[in-house]
Amino acid sequence: MLNQARYKGASILVARRNFGCGSSREHAAWALAEYGFRTVIAPSYADIFYDNCCKNGLLPVVLAEGEVDRLLHDVAAFHGFRLVVDLDKQVVATTDGTRTMRFDIDPFRKYCFLNGLDEIALTLRHSDKIHAFEERRRAEQPWLFR
Repeated sequence: MLNQARYKGASILVARRNFGCGSSREHAAWALAEYGFRTVIAPSYADIFYDNCCKNGLLPVVLAEGEVDRLLHDVAAFHGFRLVVDLDKQVVATTDGTRTMRFDIDPFRKYCFLNGLDEIALTLRHSDKIHAFEERRRAEQPWLFR
């Protein structure tokens, strides 16, 4: 399906329930992001896959199964069908705004997505404290650094 010219350059993948089941390695999320997807929309996800998406900047949006069914129908029926995902407002909408679907996301994950923060970036925000700890540790336990 993704080899069809009409889907070239798509950044939103619409999928069925339990998407990512059997894809517990981060490579599944990496592959989708590398392909160009920024968002996956599905009624549900495998837990590990969902977590790996969030950790790797691929937004997993959960919509009701009926909403996903309608999106899949519209994608198939209308060449050039487009969606807009607004994470700040937590909505998926048609480009003309005639249809809007709300989604939930954990506030901390939303914050990380909106600020481009992964686990490393979150840790590095405390680099001054980490550096101070390492200096203190070096002074208190110098034998560990010989």
